[in-house]
Amino acid sequence: MDITKDIRPLTEFKRDTAAFTRRLRETQQPAILTVNGKASLVVMDAKAWQDMQNRLEYKDAVDGIRAGLNQIADQQGEDADRFFETLANRRK
Repeated sequence: MDITKDIRPLTEFKRDTAAFTRRLRETQQPAILTVNGKASLVVMDAKAWQDMQNRLEYKDAVDGIRAGLNQIADQQGEDADRFFETLANRRK
């Protein structure tokens, strides 16, 4: 994100929404809209937003797997067979 190009006043967005939207789609970069000179909103293309969400979900999954692998390395946790046996016994 180029901070000098992607911070715009809300009035610019209102004045030429079509051009603004076109630029968002082309660049796939969010834009920060200001009100009275202060950052107020972030707008972005829906595809770019979905791509960002997918990356965040992937990162969360990788972090979870990494945490599990670290627990195994530290000999934390419980043997799977024992876990499922305990779970089955609780349901009885």
